[in-house]
Amino acid sequence: MRFLTAGESHGPKLTVIIEGMPSNMQLTSDKINQELFKRQGGYGRGRRMQIEKDTVEITSGVRHGVTLGSPITLEITNDDHKHWLKVMGVDPKDDTEPVKRVITKPRPGHADLVGGMKYRHRDLRNVLERSSARETAARVAVGAVCKVLLSQLGIDIFSRVVEIGGARDNNDYPIHTIKENNDNNDVRCIDDNVAQQMRDTIDQAKSNGDSIGGEVQVIVENVPAGLGSYVHYDRKLDGKVAQSVISINAFKAVSFGAGYDMKHLPGSQVQDPIGYNKSGYYRLSNQLGGFEGGMTNGMPIIVNAVMKPIPTLYKPLDSVDINTKEVYKASIERSDSCAVPAASIVCEHAVAFEIAKEILDEFQSNDLAQLQDNIERHKTYIKEF
Repeated sequence: MRFLTAGESHGPKLTVIIEGMPSNMQLTSDKINQELFKRQGGYGRGRRMQIEKDTVEITSGVRHGVTLGSPITLEITNDDHKHWLKVMGVDPKDDTEPVKRVITKPRPGHADLVGGMKYRHRDLRNVLERSSARETAARVAVGAVCKVLLSQLGIDIFSRVVEIGGARDNNDYPIHTIKENNDNNDVRCIDDNVAQQMRDTIDQAKSNGDSIGGEVQVIVENVPAGLGSYVHYDRKLDGKVAQSVISINAFKAVSFGAGYDMKHLPGSQVQDPIGYNKSGYYRLSNQLGGFEGGMTNGMPIIVNAVMKPIPTLYKPLDSVDINTKEVYKASIERSDSCAVPAASIVCEHAVAFEIAKEILDEFQSNDLAQLQDNIERHKTYIKEF
């Protein structure tokens, strides 16, 4: 399975093509729209999310609510495009008409300057329109389709916010508690007291013209053992998941299970002892976050990821005008003061794609029923090994 996204932040629409989904899987736009709605929420979002009302239109690959096995095309309209018609027009511009909203002062921490160098753009808007996190709406749409597939295979995936700024939820929750309470508030934090500390942290950053980052966690339950491979570096599934997460705008670190705490612990407290009962093999702990040797071991997958503060600041840092080479304050674009709650949704869907893709690669099947049968046979084999 693979996908491509296309579209600029203030262009007419975002477009996605997904290839490799099995046939005969129930899929409606409602399921995708539910996930897109979650991405638009969260405390600390900017005015753009008051303009956009993200909904998807399925234009191929589905008939009467059932996948056909052919490429699935999804389209998400950018409602804000109507305000940018002269800035983001496709047709050639009249030479007598000045270019509007040109950007020549790159923002530190963004793709602006290096992207302009690489693709030889003198107007850095050509870079930021595609490098914008607006593209993550398309990735959430892809992940939403993958979540539908995973749910029909008995696999659950969900996420939460662990930290924003210095406000951290250090409670060790049972997985079912996280699953049942991760959407109870607008920062997606399980502990309501910590949630209020997170809001206060966001408010303080916003009042200072600043931004704030944090940490999110994604959990995947009921994943069969044996996905991925130890044989080659590029087949290790934890490596694929890590790459997918780091490719999300502003994500700078990823770990699994106990993560960075492992550097303080002896090996006897990091490895997960193995047990066996009538249900098969299991681990007595899950410090490694569901991966051993680049493969799933049957335990829940635990992904921890760190998002840096958004680099667009309302009190901008120093930059240099690429035309005059003079020092200026960086350009200001409409932005969020904190997107960590929304980013947890994006991260969840990025992981969903990688798990779904690995399953489809491992158990190659043309339709959903065949896929389900292949996985059940694999689970029986693993149990009796």
